[in-house]
Amino acid sequence: MTDPRDTLGFVRNRLDRHSAEQPEEAVPAFDAPDTRLVLLCGDRFVLRGATALIAPEDAADLAAGTRIFLGRRDGRPVFALAAPAEAAERFAADETRTLDLRSIATESAVEAEELGLLAVAKSMLDWHARHGFCANCGAATVATAGGFRRECPACAAHHFPRVDPVVIMLVRRGDACLLGRGPHFRPHMYSCLAGFLEPGETIEDAVRREVFEETRIRVGAVTYRTSQPWPFPSSLMLGCAAEALDEAIVTDPSELEDARWFSRADVAAMLDGTHPEGFQAPPPMAIANYLMRAFVAGAT
Repeated sequence: MTDPRDTLGFVRNRLDRHSAEQPEEAVPAFDAPDTRLVLLCGDRFVLRGATALIAPEDAADLAAGTRIFLGRRDGRPVFALAAPAEAAERFAADETRTLDLRSIATESAVEAEELGLLAVAKSMLDWHARHGFCANCGAATVATAGGFRRECPACAAHHFPRVDPVVIMLVRRGDACLLGRGPHFRPHMYSCLAGFLEPGETIEDAVRREVFEETRIRVGAVTYRTSQPWPFPSSLMLGCAAEALDEAIVTDPSELEDARWFSRADVAAMLDGTHPEGFQAPPPMAIANYLMRAFVAGAT
């Protein structure tokens, strides 16, 4: 198998991250000459040619929006800035356009290392947009530590960005694997089963629980394979391989539209886009695609 970093989206990143543990004076001036900015207008990033890294002066009149110091990339300070969705209209000329993050990833509109940086920016900005009030007392909070912490002036509580862990698993029984499709999937696409970890749960137990809840298939051994940030809005996909203990599928229609066993030949055809029934795999940027390729290669 190839290195998952060669194909997975959002996993490569040259950013030297800022953090809440660093002092306030570690945040550079926004208008420093070598500063770069990623600008998110609603849910669309501004792109100049093949990059989303622009000069701060290009968005000077939008600087009142939520602003985060992400860290340094190749020695240059990088900020993320949120602007209203309508601001995207002004960036539709010459080499400038706006694009949502999924499209940027599937079109390879920026280099892989920059895509990872945009994942950080989107997750952080989404967190700020959803956590403007203190979970302890309800008062409005303020951003500090360059945007890596929110503080409550009323009760002094500190709030930090969170990541939601998700297990995603290639379930195998002999030379067949279990794939399903949710009602929101594009037509004919099948993927690995997945679900959020719950409090007090191990990765292995989450895999077993999710597979059983969705298909009534019992799972034995579980092996961790790789991980992938998934900034929609802020998940971490934990890719696993799992061994099924039985094969009779009973789907929960509230979870899955369909689930079935596929042979290695079936999965290879899905990955190649040549399946006789038109079944398709997720795109190469997705961790499910990597797990399916590992199954075809006999590495799972």
